[in-house]
Amino acid sequence: MSTPITQAEKAQRFRLLHAGPAPFILPNPWDGGSARLLASAGFEALATSSWAAAASLGRRDGALSRDEALRHARQVVESTDLPVSGDLENGFGASAEAVALTLRQAAEVGLVGASIEDATGDPGAPLFPLELAIERIEAAVSVARSLPFPFVLTARAEGLIRGRPDIRDIIRRLQAFEAAGADVLFAPGLKDLGSIETVCRSVGKPVNVMNALPQPFSVEQLANAGVRRISVAAALYRRALAGVHAAAVEMRRTGTFSFVAEALPSADVSAFLQP
Repeated sequence: MSTPITQAEKAQRFRLLHAGPAPFILPNPWDGGSARLLASAGFEALATSSWAAAASLGRRDGALSRDEALRHARQVVESTDLPVSGDLENGFGASAEAVALTLRQAAEVGLVGASIEDATGDPGAPLFPLELAIERIEAAVSVARSLPFPFVLTARAEGLIRGRPDIRDIIRRLQAFEAAGADVLFAPGLKDLGSIETVCRSVGKPVNVMNALPQPFSVEQLANAGVRRISVAAALYRRALAGVHAAAVEMRRTGTFSFVAEALPSADVSAFLQP
């Protein structure tokens, strides 16, 4: 019987992945089964997706509470021995104190990393003012550094997907978050390699890119642009839904069931599930 991997060991493994010679892929499961499948495929770490987590409960992104998000994260953490980073949206509160509370609870459920974004959730004022955004990251960093293991904090500048597509402001925010102590920097919505390379050259910490465009980039392309970590947001969940949708349409419209032949065999699924 193997010795369980400790949270500290997972954290160390996760941090080392960011220092490797090439970018690593950080796929995003949406439940315990998908986490087990990705682990069996050989990935070295996982990250939750707030969009997929909410959709798995029949809700839109942003509709989960802190408790619900952390309960979902715990499910993913407990499904495998892999390091897991949590998508904690904006920390479930505007204040630095709310962000700090979320980070402490994230560590308690077994996460060894997390992302905090600068989006308010208010369409009229979609981003926190820079000074407050920095204070929120500083609070998260303070909690991360107080833990007995190397928690990896990712700071997200959300302007490109929140109606504020100013790359200069994005870079200014990422640089400020780096100065505040963030370990990884992330600007969702970068759509071309030139912009990605500009962001990577503008900061000194590892950059995560969300590779979920209709025509996604290859690992080699992103590596050449300077990217250190590649996530796919809810793309895996959406791909799974595409299969379910196609099967539903076939059954309803034609009364046939050809999709069954394309489904993973039960034995193959059982092979990666916990007994």
